[in-house]
Amino acid sequence: MNLKNLSAYSKTHKKILNHLNQKKILKIFEEFSSILNVKKNLAVAVSGGPDSLALAYLAKCFSLLNNINVKYFIVDHKLRRESSLEAKKVRNILNKIDIKSKILAWNGKKPLGNIQSLAREKRFSLLANECKKNNIKYLLIGHHINDLFENFLIRIVRGSGLNGLISFDHKTKYKNENLEILRPLLNLEKKDLIYVCKKVFNFFVKDPSNININYKRTRIRTLLHSLEKEGLDKKKLLLTIKNLKDSDASIKFYVDRNLNKNAIFSKRKNSYILSQNFFDQSHEIIFRSLTKIIQNIGKKYYPVRGKSIDNIIERINDKSFLKLTLGGCYIERAGETILISKEN
Repeated sequence: MNLKNLSAYSKTHKKILNHLNQKKILKIFEEFSSILNVKKNLAVAVSGGPDSLALAYLAKCFSLLNNINVKYFIVDHKLRRESSLEAKKVRNILNKIDIKSKILAWNGKKPLGNIQSLAREKRFSLLANECKKNNIKYLLIGHHINDLFENFLIRIVRGSGLNGLISFDHKTKYKNENLEILRPLLNLEKKDLIYVCKKVFNFFVKDPSNININYKRTRIRTLLHSLEKEGLDKKKLLLTIKNLKDSDASIKFYVDRNLNKNAIFSKRKNSYILSQNFFDQSHEIIFRSLTKIIQNIGKKYYPVRGKSIDNIIERINDKSFLKLTLGGCYIERAGETILISKEN
């Protein structure tokens, strides 16, 4: 990448791009750019942590070098007294490198339990709504390779199936909407992003929940360090995840075939009719097909837990089954078929 001729850029933009003359930052930017192959309708989610601030900087460089417009959104979850002040501070920090950002606030009553999971759901909901308003098709988030490993182990602890274990990818669709979540930092380590933050901003927000052992993710992070000492290093984890992805690709072929041949979607009624043949498959194919339908109709970012899907399959196989609700959906028997529609 030739960064010698910066005469066409403003003084502020030259200062931003000059950081790329450092070999380490340039290498990080090139890795980021190789993953991010879209050049329009982009937005960046910024929390103020080192991951998202580094992402914001890399996206700014990408926008300058490719002459594109990128939106930046900060979510103020209001779960801590100081969160609004932190959000404004992050906005001011971004202003220093000519990034104009918008704060999205989570107002109203907060849940008493399962806070981290529900906060993530609300965060994505706020971001998705803002993307829709601005006709944005791609939302960039700051997940990195350490997050990939943590998520993998969390899913193992939960007893997730193959699909759950490898669900963390560079690109995922948000619910059933015209929005894709992109993770262009997924090949980079957290220490790389901290390095970028220190060099560019000399600032980032420290989330106290990251060191709170009451949260499972914090305990899993500690476990990862212990496993590495026992020989389960990052290369072996990556190899395991790759092998699982190869197996997953084969299963997806049969899931798609089952959905295309044995499930009829009514756009007008926003519902699916499942034939008897839909359930004349291996358990994994039925499990995934149902999970996909319920997630699409119920419009949940995270799929329904595996135990609930297993329970549905068992109930449907019982001829006395009539109706139940799950994941924002009604699931009911209709003669020889099963009807899945959105819960009112």
